[in-house]
Amino acid sequence: MAGTRLVLDFDVTPGNRPRPKSAAPSLWALLERLGREHWPRLVRGDKDWGSEGNMASCEGAGLDYLFKLRLTQGARRLAERLMGRDEWEDAGQGWSGCEAELRLQGWSRTRRVVVLRRRLPGTVALTRSDDGQGDLFWADAQPGAGVWVFEVLATSLVLEVLSIAQLYRDRADAENGFDELKNQWGWGGFTTRDLKRCQHMARLIALIYNWWSLFVRLADPDHHREAITSRPLLLHGVARRTQHAGQTRLTVTSSHGRRRVVVAALRRISGFFRSLMRSAEQLSAEDRWRRILAEALKKYLRGREPGRQPWLPPPRPTLAS
Repeated sequence: MAGTRLVLDFDVTPGNRPRPKSAAPSLWALLERLGREHWPRLVRGDKDWGSEGNMASCEGAGLDYLFKLRLTQGARRLAERLMGRDEWEDAGQGWSGCEAELRLQGWSRTRRVVVLRRRLPGTVALTRSDDGQGDLFWADAQPGAGVWVFEVLATSLVLEVLSIAQLYRDRADAENGFDELKNQWGWGGFTTRDLKRCQHMARLIALIYNWWSLFVRLADPDHHREAITSRPLLLHGVARRTQHAGQTRLTVTSSHGRRRVVVAALRRISGFFRSLMRSAEQLSAEDRWRRILAEALKKYLRGREPGRQPWLPPPRPTLAS
């Protein structure tokens, strides 16, 4: 789901509560509603999620996980111990990795971890946070030899180091969706002590964001176009409606500098909806949505229609039924 940049659910909690601790129950409630056959293959999270509770929950449910760990004293000792070994493998993009087993204080079991290191260019000031959980830097003994920075990942996946490292790097693409929602859709532009109002407003924004993302995907199924570029591109135009011989025609005149791109996008979208309208009367609302999703998410579904979702409410009865 990370690559689609779609919002599955949203939950508002008080700002003075730890985020992962408050969000974890909502995550498991969502998975329960989806049903086991629709679960993701992997749950990824940053160091706020790399806790005993989250890992134990995934292990108990049989769901693979990949979490970054805080660089506590135990994780630091492991990284420093591995630094002198020769088993470091290429982890891509300038990183090298070494796998090991680790059981930190408070953990219920020993878990597989992958320690990643990358040599930093130039001169770097070595810093350390007061709580001992900041970045870990390692300076080589030889003068001018360089400085290394470390990350420690805990996972239940049985994959090589390169795949583990790339899977975690891919997680950053999901965070781009949060940035877009906050800065381009106003997700962070409202505050109130009424959590219910915040919840409704945030879910309305997420719903409109999803609708717009799918609409733009109908024009370009291979890429996610952020609102900062797609809204000016597709919304800056003048529309004129005309009726003749029982037909209604909508003519859009774009004032954007990339008019040719706009024309191609709108023609693609219009062509799809014309083909959908030919069979719309024979399709239920869910079937129409499945065809729209199949077209918008063609990159992921590859022409297949998504299966019927058991968690959706039953369709409303019609006169024909």
